Amino acid sequence: MEQTLKVTNVLADPTRYYIYQHIVDNHGDVSVQQIADTFKIHPNVARLHLSKLEDVDLLTSDARKTGKGGRPSRLYRLSDKVIQLHFPYRDYQLLSRIAIQTMMKLGEQGKQALYETGKVFGEELINQQLALNSTPIDRLAFSERVNMLKNAASIAGLSPEIQASEEENKIYFRIFNCPFKEVTEVEPGTICSMHNSFLKGMFEALFDNVNIVELENMMSNCTTCSYQASVLT
Repeated sequence: MEQTLKVTNVLADPTRYYIYQHIVDNHGDVSVQQIADTFKIHPNVARLHLSKLEDVDLLTSDARKTGKGGRPSRLYRLSDKVIQLHFPYRDYQLLSRIAIQTMMKLGEQGKQALYETGKVFGEELINQQLALNSTPIDRLAFSERVNMLKNAASIAGLSPEIQASEEENKIYFRIFNCPFKEVTEVEPGTICSMHNSFLKGMFEALFDNVNIVELENMMSNCTTCSYQASVLT
């Protein structure tokens, strides 16, 4: 409870909250000066906000030499620690582990059911986005479908980065946050395959003849999970 109060108190400041959200969206390290310039505040104020976010384990930092001489610059990035707030307390990670291990006891049939269900949930996530759009899917432009994909992935907490080429019918899809990471460490191969089915469900709800190739995986010590998708509208 003490940690919960500290986190909520730190994020209660609007500027500090937006700084944290900026770092989440930035997908990389930021310096005090970068935050000061972005939010038009004094570097000392920026440093204070960053330090408070680090104090509650939302950020981590280290000092690095810039190669220009002088003192090393302190760079801040997201912490690997997971902060969860529930009122009252709920342990959904435990529920996930119980459910996954139960499916594993069913053997290949259980795994297949897990993959199929993951795909259905990916499709449903896109269908929710389509329901908010008055334009029928067959009249959506390529760029509109890509934007819808990015919105849905953001809602799912994937912290995505997408590059698309309509001329080549290719989409490069990078994920900077795995919402299943803690469970994945228990059953890495199975959960990653389910996640891939989840993504396939998202893509197939928007595009025809989808072929997705995994390029990088966080479980292989990569910084992201990245994919290349060949699609047709």
